[in-house]
Amino acid sequence: MKEKLKILVVGGGGREHTIIRKLLESPRTEKIYCAPGNGGISCDAQCVDVKATDIPGMVALAKEKEIDLVFVAPDDPLAAGMVDSLEEAGIPAFGPRANAAVIESSKVFSKNLMKKYGIPTAEYETFSDPAAAMDYIRLRGKYPVVVKADGLALGKGVLICEDEKSAAEAVHSIMEDRIFGVSGSQVVVEEFLTGPEVSVLAFTDGKSIKPMVSSQDHKRALDGDKGLNTGGMGTISPNPHYDDAMACRCMEEIFLPTIRAMNTEGRPFKGCLYFGLMLTPDGPKVIEYNSRFGDPETQVVLPRLKTDFVDIIEAVVEERLDSQPIEWLDGAAACVVMASGGYPLSYPKGIEITGLDENGQVAGATVYHAGTVKKDGKFYTAGGRVLGITALGSTLDEALAHAYDAVSRIHFDGAHYRRDIGRR
Repeated sequence: MKEKLKILVVGGGGREHTIIRKLLESPRTEKIYCAPGNGGISCDAQCVDVKATDIPGMVALAKEKEIDLVFVAPDDPLAAGMVDSLEEAGIPAFGPRANAAVIESSKVFSKNLMKKYGIPTAEYETFSDPAAAMDYIRLRGKYPVVVKADGLALGKGVLICEDEKSAAEAVHSIMEDRIFGVSGSQVVVEEFLTGPEVSVLAFTDGKSIKPMVSSQDHKRALDGDKGLNTGGMGTISPNPHYDDAMACRCMEEIFLPTIRAMNTEGRPFKGCLYFGLMLTPDGPKVIEYNSRFGDPETQVVLPRLKTDFVDIIEAVVEERLDSQPIEWLDGAAACVVMASGGYPLSYPKGIEITGLDENGQVAGATVYHAGTVKKDGKFYTAGGRVLGITALGSTLDEALAHAYDAVSRIHFDGAHYRRDIGRR
């Protein structure tokens, strides 16, 4: 690649804002475009109104702007083959091709992959018939039980059922009411695992794999891990339950076997592979894979990256990651998500946000915009998750104190956030 790059980032959420701000730290970044972007992103990149799932539109945009590198961040365009189309047009892209992105876009595929190659995961069965799914649940008679929609569902396609009644409701709503659309044509019924959860994102060029620093997501909407599952209400890094010994074990039992399995299947994975893990009494097990940077895990992982982000991306694209050193900042990072009232169900939009400066930031922390628009110099809510407020510190307590101090200075009507991030 050239020394100075014009980069196009696909997407418009908090993850994409984090990626953009990290790319801006590189002296190799000449200009950043983002499609479609959001209000906060518009302060850091030139936003272009092309939908993240519009593959022909994105290829045309990359050609028009003479883009040197496209960073495809969300799951939907990856699953639909955006990287395939960009590469066929001669445009370098960061992210897996569609035949590898299936590791996230089909839970049936990923569970069967783990079973075939002996990668530790929860016991499960897959079903395309709701009656058969319920027969299996009743026969096992073990609760809680986990019911997952097969396809992509904005991080909300996993339902934890405490009894037969709630399991029946879950199967019915996913498979018959189709609350997640065609993603619910099949379900995975899975044993409920217990133990600390760990998120590990990893750079991989299909041959070698280099895990990033660990993190811990907080999925439930309310304090004490109560309420509905969301796309994520906050994160911390590092994960206090994930030590060097566990990292070595996960590398040997999970990370490397996954890369080898995908290669054996003829689906080499290049980009960022996300491992959602549960540290059970029987050892680490995979809860899920994602084919891209997690949101909001990215908001605490990338701020700790010391090495030039562009150099790493180039090494992945050119399949020479093994020779690319990667260094991380010591200390800790914490992110608190400020969401619209009512999220993850219905919520209002267009509410003015106060407390931010003209660039959408606040002193003492970094504000990553997830769902905002900017009009006449003011910021307004435009999504469920609105802002991710991230702070660094020498300790987790220090990072959390800085993040919550920043949160206290930002306001919008109905703002909702958890007050116990990092307190498990």
